[in-house]
Amino acid sequence: QVISNFEIVTWLANQGVENGHGMNTGGAYSFPFGRVKCTIAHHSSALPDGSNGGNPMGFLIHFNDGTDIYFAGDTALTYDMRLIGEAGGVDLALLPIGDNFTMGPDDAVQAAQFVQAKRVIPIHYNTFPPIKQDAQAFAQKLRNAADIDCTVLAPGSQFTL
Repeated sequence: QVISNFEIVTWLANQGVENGHGMNTGGAYSFPFGRVKCTIAHHSSALPDGSNGGNPMGFLIHFNDGTDIYFAGDTALTYDMRLIGEAGGVDLALLPIGDNFTMGPDDAVQAAQFVQAKRVIPIHYNTFPPIKQDAQAFAQKLRNAADIDCTVLAPGSQFTL
């Protein structure tokens, strides 16, 4: 199942992708695996054909086993992230560190603190020159500044929480 904003799910349906579930910022919905809430993300959003991609969003996922994951998506640091921490924090936060188009490493450290993450996986970096980052240096900075664990994944690798 594809869970995304309404515009992307509608576009995918027009491309033949079935079983989409459209949502929007601030909305939440219970699925068989748990509950998904769409969070604010500040970024551009366009579809492959150049049409409007709708509101960019992050996802706060509460799994039935009690695990909480925050996928920030492409976003800048926002003060709204504090609301996630105030609600109890997350077991894992996936945060962009690429800078230039999203938050960079320093802002990602602040975001990890805002959402009270127990662990962070850095995302959206090193795919092309303007967003080249040293993920190991970010991991060390995160540990030093906030005593938060960080797992740096190689492309194609997996992580079990």
